[in-house]
Amino acid sequence: AARRRAGLGAAGRALLPPPPVRPQPLPHGDREVHEKEAQFNTTYSDWVHANLLNIYAFNHSVRRNRTEGVRVSVNVLSDQKDQPVLFVVRQKEAVVSFQVPLILRGLYQRKYAYQEVSRTLCQPQTKAEVETQHFYVDVSTLSLNTSYQLRVTRVENFVLRTNERFSFNATAAQPQYFKYEFPEDVDSVIVKVTSAMAFPCSVISIQDILCPVYDLDNNVAFIGMYQTMTKKAAITVQKKDFPSHSFYVVVVVKTEDEACGGALPYYPLSKNSSPDEPVDQHNRQKMLEVMVSPAITSEAYVRSVLFCLGIFLSFYILTLLIACWESCRQHKRKGLLAAMDSPSLDTGHSRGIPDSFLNHGPYDSYGYGSFGNGSSSSTEGITDSLGSAEVSYSYVGQEQFKRRTPSGPARPLSIPMGERSLENVASRPRLDSLSSVEEDDYDTLADIDYDKNVIRTKQYLCVADLARKDKRVLRKKYQIYFWNIATIAVFYALPVIQLVITYQTVVNVTGNQDICYYNFLCAHPLGNLSAFNNILSNLGYVLLGLLFLLIILQREINYNRALLRNDAHALECGIPKHFGLFYAMGTALMMEGLLSACYHVCPNYTNFQFDTSFMYMIAGLCMLKLYQKRHPDINASAYSAYACLALVIFFSVVGVVSVVGTEGGGWLSPGLTASSLLALQVFGKGNTAFWIVFSVIHIVATLLLSTQLYYMGRWKLGEGGTGSEVGGDSGVAPCVTSPVPTDSGILRRILHVLYTDCVRQCSGPMYVDRMVLLVMGNIINWSLAAYGLIVRPNDFASYLLAIGICNLLLYFAFYIIMKLRSGERIKLIPLLCIISTSVVWGFALFFFFQGLSTWQKTPAESREHNRDCILLDFFDDHDIWHFLSSIAMFGSFLVLLTLDDDLDCVQRDKIYVF
Repeated sequence: AARRRAGLGAAGRALLPPPPVRPQPLPHGDREVHEKEAQFNTTYSDWVHANLLNIYAFNHSVRRNRTEGVRVSVNVLSDQKDQPVLFVVRQKEAVVSFQVPLILRGLYQRKYAYQEVSRTLCQPQTKAEVETQHFYVDVSTLSLNTSYQLRVTRVENFVLRTNERFSFNATAAQPQYFKYEFPEDVDSVIVKVTSAMAFPCSVISIQDILCPVYDLDNNVAFIGMYQTMTKKAAITVQKKDFPSHSFYVVVVVKTEDEACGGALPYYPLSKNSSPDEPVDQHNRQKMLEVMVSPAITSEAYVRSVLFCLGIFLSFYILTLLIACWESCRQHKRKGLLAAMDSPSLDTGHSRGIPDSFLNHGPYDSYGYGSFGNGSSSSTEGITDSLGSAEVSYSYVGQEQFKRRTPSGPARPLSIPMGERSLENVASRPRLDSLSSVEEDDYDTLADIDYDKNVIRTKQYLCVADLARKDKRVLRKKYQIYFWNIATIAVFYALPVIQLVITYQTVVNVTGNQDICYYNFLCAHPLGNLSAFNNILSNLGYVLLGLLFLLIILQREINYNRALLRNDAHALECGIPKHFGLFYAMGTALMMEGLLSACYHVCPNYTNFQFDTSFMYMIAGLCMLKLYQKRHPDINASAYSAYACLALVIFFSVVGVVSVVGTEGGGWLSPGLTASSLLALQVFGKGNTAFWIVFSVIHIVATLLLSTQLYYMGRWKLGEGGTGSEVGGDSGVAPCVTSPVPTDSGILRRILHVLYTDCVRQCSGPMYVDRMVLLVMGNIINWSLAAYGLIVRPNDFASYLLAIGICNLLLYFAFYIIMKLRSGERIKLIPLLCIISTSVVWGFALFFFFQGLSTWQKTPAESREHNRDCILLDFFDDHDIWHFLSSIAMFGSFLVLLTLDDDLDCVQRDKIYVF
């Protein structure tokens, strides 16, 4: 065994490589070395060639409590770019080497040569109170007789002072960096760099006190935080991120301006020149100014959070006070009603209640609708039979339809209400008591389908005509809006949160602050979040959305209690109460706050649709709610409504995703993957085919929706067709227009409809009010489609949102005008909500259009729009937009909720449909 081990040891020694051979020094005759003592602030003009090495020895005293910068400047006077001169600076803890001409690469590997180079040396740490440090500058080359100039100087103002401005110059080959030390009582500072000239493009970097310092265009992104700059740059730095409580501010001028949105320089190519030949950029210099100032303290964070909570919690208190006042008023009103309804001691008859008290004076003269077509008294339109098993409702000029009711005695309720009395209405059964809850309970007979077509195509409609379906079925139908949007919110929000957390992590790890478009002059970090103030300001959407849900819940509870006690007003008066859409609106407002906060974690063009998706939903739900108020039976189902909104969001995503470089000098935003370039080129917002397709779909959808609304869903192109309603209720019925044989072709039927409805009746449309609304809507939508096709706005998501908002405002204005034109009035609370909400919207839009940043430009150009905080030194203009817009949306929802409160005591057969 010993021999075996010995043999293995010998074999192992035989396999080991031989020791390295030390390089032998060259003979003095082959390489000449000149070493000389050198002084600061002295220019040395010398020659160097292949057999000559020049060494300059410098020494200087370094104090522990004082930092001085040392800068080496070199200028090579010869033009031999293919045989550069190498400069090596040897220090105690670092070695810096660079060649002159200095070659830096740009886009597409373009070469740029620089004859003058200046570098600031990294200062090693010293432990002694005073220490003498030595460093050497070696100059060598392989070319023949190259002349150069060398100068070493001390950097004035190398250490930046708090709240003091310092101006300096920099070029691509002469970068600058300075040191800043945190004061004892300062935990974070903001470094602001400004310049009067936008170009050349530069990079601002914050690096730890380490050697070497990365201060060239090709390595400045290797470490620390950095951002490109034209005229403004700002980086917030926290003491906890730097163990030495100090950092370097590095300023580098880029070789090209493409990263800042500038044009690429002219790259000359001739027959005699090589494509890889360096280009001399001559004097590419930029003058800058830097200032370091303390950021806000932790007390400012607490004060701002309390301020934000105080604003929105005050709405809870105000709502509670108004609810208490309204409750007291209702109790007084009920007491007066009871007193008026009780028998008089003198006459034994019940006292009458003045119409002015019940708020239906303006409706006494109504003589249209289901009960006004040929009847002098609206009481003829409906007949109640107490004590019988059936209640028969008779519409004048139409077939009767019946509904079942349990027999039994009931106390008559006599309330004078203009032309029609609510006598014995309290004895009518609630429709919720029906055993069947299908939507087609009234459609059990064939003639009912006929009645449905006749009723909905009358020239004058009332709410009773479009509120015939089972309340319980409709309530479930509209509750689906809430459950669907809650499901959508969960499945939409979870991946969004995951994505923005990934974005923030990438920003923190790489230090690339060009990924996110903040207002860097007012971006206050908290934990891993770079701009906590932009997230906090979205709290209003969540709190006010929750408050709106609580208000709706309280209203629904009161309404259900009224139904349980067979309240006549709840059963037969006012706009039918359906709360599902209101719940969906409140949920959408809360989700808007959450997703807006997610977007502002790292705002950029790739996730802007997070901020706008639920804005589309809010606009769509508000329009649906306005339509539902007077068309409860034929409103859109939740499935079709959300399908349309999903289509809108799909177009938003397709339109937003685009190659921004086609409009910004070839610039591609960070995060754009090569695999998506083909899809971007096909579906990008700059693509002509995309805009044509979108505009055609926009116009066709507008025409189809206009036809659907004009005919209340009761239109068909042929006798054998199937009627379609917005709410999904369809059935076979005679055509509204003149029938054409089914086998004559779709084209012929379309032409026949156009002839009968547009040519023969063009002098006077049957539904004038609807026609006015739809004509205005088509003009606006066609104009928006033409604008998009011609201008092709960069912000496609905002363009889509503008379409939705314009249509919502048009319909809302039409609704209010028609309400007043119909003799209805607006009560005090909705009137105050309309006025205050309009004012708040005006101020909100003012702050929105300040434009503190824009992802339609490069990050450097976007920073030119950055501004300081204007509220509590914590919130900027966009934060105030969040505050005001959340309040304005909440007010808009309250307007929709309370707008028709004046109709609560008005019979539905006396309420216009428009």
